[in-house]
Amino acid sequence: MITQQQALELWRQTVVASVRGDSPDLSARQMALLLCVYLSEGPHTVRGLAKDLKISKPAVSRALDRLGELSYIRRERDELDRRNVLVQRTAEGSAFLTGYANLVVEAEQHTAQIPSEQQLSFALESMSEAIMEVQAGRVAY
Repeated sequence: MITQQQALELWRQTVVASVRGDSPDLSARQMALLLCVYLSEGPHTVRGLAKDLKISKPAVSRALDRLGELSYIRRERDELDRRNVLVQRTAEGSAFLTGYANLVVEAEQHTAQIPSEQQLSFALESMSEAIMEVQAGRVAY
């Protein structure tokens, strides 16, 4: 299990790599909506997404407008109930998320190299014991 420090470092590394890349920056709300559409069962509607994320329908609509401009999602009328608009996945959105997932994997590989607090405590304790041994003259350096 990763520590809080490692979790934040993983997030930091991913976000930094993302803003350095060529892909557009997404807000947290836009990314949350995109992930909901791609990772959870559909069909997806503005009303359903608003309910799932516990945010207003206008906030969902604004975020979906931006995602639509980027071609990460598209909206289509529900053929069974023309009053509903369904949020659909696109190849561009799928490619974006695949690239983002790769950034997370790369960040995780870097973050896994960061010692945990327990490992750091053990190393500090071991070094302290070694210093005391040297100071006591029991070990030559």
